[in-house]
Amino acid sequence: MMSAPTPRTRSTGRFLAGLILCVLVAFRSGALLPAQEPAAPQPASADQLKAAIDKLGDFDYATRTAASRAVRRTIASQAVPALLQTVAEHADGYVRYRALVLLTGFNDPRTTDAMRESLTSPNDRLRSVAYSFFEHHPDRAMVGDLVAALDKEQGEFVRPSLVRALAAHGAVYDDPALRQALLREVGRGEDYFRSAVIEALGDYKSLYAYEALVAVAKLDGPLQDDAALALGKIGDKRALPTLASLQQAAPRQSQPTIATAICVLGVNCSSHQNYLIETLKFADRNLGFQELLRGAATGLGALAVSGGHDQAVDALLEVGIPSQDDSTRAPVSLALGTVALRNTPLMLSILGKHPDRDRAIELVAEGFDMLEEDLAKETFFAATRRTYWDSPAGSPTRGLMETLIGKLNF
Repeated sequence: MMSAPTPRTRSTGRFLAGLILCVLVAFRSGALLPAQEPAAPQPASADQLKAAIDKLGDFDYATRTAASRAVRRTIASQAVPALLQTVAEHADGYVRYRALVLLTGFNDPRTTDAMRESLTSPNDRLRSVAYSFFEHHPDRAMVGDLVAALDKEQGEFVRPSLVRALAAHGAVYDDPALRQALLREVGRGEDYFRSAVIEALGDYKSLYAYEALVAVAKLDGPLQDDAALALGKIGDKRALPTLASLQQAAPRQSQPTIATAICVLGVNCSSHQNYLIETLKFADRNLGFQELLRGAATGLGALAVSGGHDQAVDALLEVGIPSQDDSTRAPVSLALGTVALRNTPLMLSILGKHPDRDRAIELVAEGFDMLEEDLAKETFFAATRRTYWDSPAGSPTRGLMETLIGKLNF
């Protein structure tokens, strides 16, 4: 028999109900009223905080979103110990995972120890978050463990995070065993795993992988585009003959990727960027060119991530904002969401001055919904909240941050 609610549990229930209502209002209206977004982190009772954490894995979207919002806005001195305890002890594995993600938003030094312990967890989600954390916080002491994990890690959705962590460490530390391990992974395993390795090597400008990537780029197949783009990102001009050859021989659907690679390499970038923009517009206006549209949108996103390509983001917004067709909005919003996570200063700069800011942010929000990079999104959310709290009331920066918080619903 269920016991009657006590005054304390009724108070906690009202607290969560109020938060959920705020989220629903924000979600439906597209913005938060100023009074609904606190001007600074807030204290919470132990019961309120525990109740919110326990709801992090709730099946209902509004409930778990409200719970995350409550934890994010709690003062660090209360939230961090509660989250650390949750990661270590909570019976629900998904709640432990969400707690570990939320923990990263507080920038507490104890997070590193929690991440180290999570590397050996049987919970795939915890291991993936931990590897992603060390991708962005390289530590020479971790190199041996990461290399050893490459032979043991079997999680289909965990290995890409491990590979990216290794590539990040390889960009900072000259470790022959690490580099050999990654080079071995370029040529073995399923294409899905090899693709993740190739992308990571390109993102971290891994020059030691140049020859291995050229060999892949010369072979017809699903990894050819990945290797071509990685070569462009690495930035070694020796790749130009290989890319030029692909530009002549590769199928039409591969041309946007090759154009992106040559532009990122620093060769005739203006003309290749214009090609991507015109291809995106053409494919949007004409049915039957979905592969070209996806390639052009992804390519423009990659240019924006690489830096100094405002026009790439402007073109994505120009095409995406008025479109009501999911075949256009999906790849465009995905590209914009990726830019927001990987080149946040550029995206914030463009959104801050865009004449149709609300609809532009809606596109970014759609991209966030498709991306499964929870740790990267939490980093973005934390930076946005801190900027909001640190900005003067009534300032353009605070206004932009508040709109982002409302539209992205965090």
